[in-house]
Amino acid sequence: MTLKLYQKFLISNFIKILIKTTAIFFTLIFIMGLLEEITFFKETDKSPVIVILDNIRSLNNIGSVFRTSDAFLVEKIFLCGITATPPHKDINKTALGSTESVDWEYKASTVELVNELKEEGVTILSIEQCEGSTKLDEYIFTKDKKYALVFGNEIKGVSQEVIDKSHNVIEIPQLGTKHSLNISVSVGILLWSSVYK
Repeated sequence: MTLKLYQKFLISNFIKILIKTTAIFFTLIFIMGLLEEITFFKETDKSPVIVILDNIRSLNNIGSVFRTSDAFLVEKIFLCGITATPPHKDINKTALGSTESVDWEYKASTVELVNELKEEGVTILSIEQCEGSTKLDEYIFTKDKKYALVFGNEIKGVSQEVIDKSHNVIEIPQLGTKHSLNISVSVGILLWSSVYK
């Protein structure tokens, strides 16, 4: 190998190493920035709202709920029954990292969780269409109360046992023919109402 070829070889390898080192350096800075952002978010005062997912089957819906909960500074999400938990690629697809920023916990029984929260003075609101429900536009959220919003299974809704233990049942008024909203849409509507109304 001639001296010129050897010099080219050394320069080429040096440039490759420099590029890889630079990429690693900036990746580490990016990750540190994300961790700092997540830490700041976790220390931020939260809305006095808890989200309870009662047997949600769709992983994409679960991820969307995390993302929306991040947007409204939800205190915590409880994943109950058959509701899947992070980490999972299908949850992450729609959560976009919010499973790291929003506190969450798994509970096997929604009914037991509701009983615990009621003992702590939390107002339980099931989001469901049923007889005796209060229309969302008529419900007044009080700023000095903590609320737990219960969202039910995509097919069966909130279980009757949980509805019976709730302080109130809230229904989102609808004008169309389907009288049904995707859970992630319902969560967005309720969280906006609880924070800004």
